[in-house]
Amino acid sequence: MSQRTYHHGDLRRAVLTAALDVIATEGPSALSLRDLARRAGVSHAAPAHHFKDRAGLLTAIATEGYDLLAHSLAGAPDLRERGVQYVRFAMDHPAHFQVMFQPDLLRPDDPDLLAAKARVAAELRAGVEKKAAPAEEAGLMGMAAWSIAHGFATLLLSHNLDRQLEDRSAEDIFRALTGLTFKSPAAPAAGTG
Repeated sequence: MSQRTYHHGDLRRAVLTAALDVIATEGPSALSLRDLARRAGVSHAAPAHHFKDRAGLLTAIATEGYDLLAHSLAGAPDLRERGVQYVRFAMDHPAHFQVMFQPDLLRPDDPDLLAAKARVAAELRAGVEKKAAPAEEAGLMGMAAWSIAHGFATLLLSHNLDRQLEDRSAEDIFRALTGLTFKSPAAPAAGTG
């Protein structure tokens, strides 16, 4: 056997990178550890050493995605900009995004995954708290904000918004969309009622 079968500089990263390429072009259902080993130039058993199985690999991808998303959200000054960061994350990391929200593909009790998801949840909660919403509304506001950002990102990645975007950036459209959605209704003019 060749030396490459026994030694690889960073096998874990090489397999993750190959998996992200496959997911981006063919979707997560196209993944196989044997094919990824071939792409990474290692023995067919090598990826199982790091990930055990396909679910382990996808869980590692989702965990990495949640870590990247938490980092992206952390720098945003308010809820709207956290939504913009969420959309930008989806555009910059479409393969991660595809895997993160498919719990049936993952090991739901993986401690690293749970910790990464908790970091994202904390960043999203911080954005809602900055809106100073009453406690009873904060949960609903967070759910609404996440639904809008996630829905917009999903439509964007599936090319359902290509025509509507025209020459504007996705970030600008998202800001305009949230501005319209969360605009306070105008107060009735004096004397009307």
